[in-house]
Amino acid sequence: MGKFVVLDHPLIQHKLTIIRRKETGSNEFRRIVGEIGGLMTYEITRDLPLQDVEIETPIGKTVQKEIAGKKLTIVPILRAGMGMVNGVLEMIPSAKVGVIGMYRDEETLKPHEYFCKMPKDVAERECLVVDPMLATGGSANMAIEALKKRGVKDIRLAVLVAAPEGVKAIQAEHPDVDIYAASLDDKLMDNGYIFPGLGDAGDRLFGTK
Repeated sequence: MGKFVVLDHPLIQHKLTIIRRKETGSNEFRRIVGEIGGLMTYEITRDLPLQDVEIETPIGKTVQKEIAGKKLTIVPILRAGMGMVNGVLEMIPSAKVGVIGMYRDEETLKPHEYFCKMPKDVAERECLVVDPMLATGGSANMAIEALKKRGVKDIRLAVLVAAPEGVKAIQAEHPDVDIYAASLDDKLMDNGYIFPGLGDAGDRLFGTK
């Protein structure tokens, strides 16, 4: 079973409280979502493999460490997932970015994929799927399945707030995927929103509410 980790660093929790507030405007919401994404990256990438490399400092030659193999691919689920991308890229500028477009049927709450574009060598890379909210788990499950169909073996999921129902759905469908969240919220409401949640993260990010 993949692990589920709540990243309870004080800075992450403080910033999460700011974006939960309904009066937080799009500009501040967008900036802080990116900041939280960057802070979460530290913990999510803690076990990335390292290799020795010989370099020369102004003082002389030395053997030091660098990340081994091909770098991470960030996979935001459109559109809200785009809010976390820049924060991750600030930590790992060499990462590539693939995108998966999903929309949710407002009656059935089921996701539908409408776009998918990945790096050609995505199967050789570790993929970090990002989306601010893990509600029913439908979109995340579909995104993970799309990556597996393309040969990706190492997949992690990073979200800001997760409903217990969404976590269970991912673990049931993809028990090999680790999930990282800034918060495990109380529940999933009948309308598909997480409580207490963030509201509609896409609308709040892009000012379309």
